[in-house]
Amino acid sequence: MSYAQDPTMANGDEEDNASSPLVFRLNDSAPRVVREVLLERGWEEFNEQEHALTEWNLHWRTSAFRASDHDHVKPWQRLNHHPRTAQMMKKDCLARHLKRMKGIYGPANYEFSPEAFILPNEYTKFLAEYMKEKHNKKSSYWICKPTDLSRGRGIFVFQDIKDLAYDCAVIVQKYITNPLLISGYKFDLRIYVCVTCFCPLTIYVYQEGLVRFATEKFSLSCLDNIFAHLTNTSINKYSTSYTTEKERVGSGCKWTFAQFRSYLRGIDVDDTMLWQKIYNIVTMTLLAIASSVPSSSNCFELMGFDILIDETLKPWLLEVNYSPALSLECSNDVTVKKSLINDIIELLNFKPSDGLRDASSIKKSSMTPHVLHSCSHTSCESANSQRTEEIKPSSYAKDYSTENKAPNYVQSVNSKTTHPDTSPRTIGDSETKRSDNKVNEICCKCDAEETSFQDFPDDTMNKRITSNGITGSSPRKTLTSRLRERMNVSQKLADSKVISKTHPVRYTRIKTTVESAWHYNQWKPNEYNLFPLYFISDLEKSPPSHVGNFLLVFPFSQSSLLASRNGMDIKSIIQELSRIMHRLSSSIKSV
Repeated sequence: MSYAQDPTMANGDEEDNASSPLVFRLNDSAPRVVREVLLERGWEEFNEQEHALTEWNLHWRTSAFRASDHDHVKPWQRLNHHPRTAQMMKKDCLARHLKRMKGIYGPANYEFSPEAFILPNEYTKFLAEYMKEKHNKKSSYWICKPTDLSRGRGIFVFQDIKDLAYDCAVIVQKYITNPLLISGYKFDLRIYVCVTCFCPLTIYVYQEGLVRFATEKFSLSCLDNIFAHLTNTSINKYSTSYTTEKERVGSGCKWTFAQFRSYLRGIDVDDTMLWQKIYNIVTMTLLAIASSVPSSSNCFELMGFDILIDETLKPWLLEVNYSPALSLECSNDVTVKKSLINDIIELLNFKPSDGLRDASSIKKSSMTPHVLHSCSHTSCESANSQRTEEIKPSSYAKDYSTENKAPNYVQSVNSKTTHPDTSPRTIGDSETKRSDNKVNEICCKCDAEETSFQDFPDDTMNKRITSNGITGSSPRKTLTSRLRERMNVSQKLADSKVISKTHPVRYTRIKTTVESAWHYNQWKPNEYNLFPLYFISDLEKSPPSHVGNFLLVFPFSQSSLLASRNGMDIKSIIQELSRIMHRLSSSIKSV
């Protein structure tokens, strides 16, 4: 994409018209595969010597961002973490949230997580449960995990309480003693989940993933053998059996989901219900923490759900991993993780215009505060409280034509959520103000006429946000940028009419039993490759059902979409999930 050349522009401005590559920024511990994939896609890595402070599109790091990073993110930028998710996914914090949900909505709805106790705080409760089972002569086993460690560090299995020893906060869970085995080897599933928005909640599950095997055969007679009881690759790669050809499993300790599905079909197992249950676990788990995550736009979260399947084909949630490992240690890692990163970039839906930025404006804006307002940082209920009111196109357009009133919409990651601005505006001059009003006039006309977001001009969206005074003290527009803006507004609007033709859909629908479990005649998600954007006035808007190999699992129906917007009606969502499971179970039995 390039701008039309204005003969009145100085020759020195010609370089501004050239399309620039998107820029990514990584911290030192960021996964190598992320850099490789982005460079292969033609991205450019951020360099402090060559780029302005805010001249980047994607910032990826393994640790959490500061609150100021979320506050100052620009409309063309994405962060790979939501606020406070690192805390929410700690083993002890997640256990508390699941217990709370179990108490509110009943044990039957949250029985997918093994009974757990947080020590030392809940030692008395654990001791009471331990003694009760011992009195009933139950042969119970427990697994102890440090709350702050990952990759299998510090984990051990025990049966006798005298073997329980810890010097830090730990979580003690009931140990699943009847896992589904493949040729005697224990395994679990690493499910990759991407949450593009917590308010309203939007969940995608990657349909490919990794099956992680223990490298020695499962046995309860030797609880000290970590190579038989733990499936972490970081541990099993040190086993003497790691490189040997193990029966059915083969060399190494990983399969892809494609191999796993093939195995299940080979033993005549219908996995439709299994995957539906797994998706329910993902949804119910994220419903438990969603209200505790501050609302923040321009970010997404990749999580790793560890699911164990028992011999009855019941899936169990073991834990949820923040910043799941993306190291490439075998060919299956390469197959799954490179495709995963590619599809995440597709899900973020960066536009060519995101790389077209006036360098001088960026440098100026990086020198001054640039805050985009978002929803409340306590919960999204207050923001959702206004969503039930239907706004007609005429009044909707009128909102945009009011000079100091922010657009009345709620967005997810694509750009910041906006609210009416009460701070003083900084206007460069009267000509800039007239130009801004002209853009607003065209934008509101477009909103009134168009019914699909995919026809909305992307650059005009960004101009509309800044022109309504949302940026606080924004840099003064140069004569060059004002001339360019005037010349290209009409062209952009014309181009937007044919966006569906010029930007072909890049995802493919996967025809599997997994998808059939999520097919609803009464609700059809949008079939376009756009990052989810929600309009208050149009409840028909819904995120795309597939992007690459990502499958939308929530919202899963029109009613769940509405329930997620009106203060998160969890009870209604749980009831609908139960009805879906009942219908699916009945249909399977009737076959």
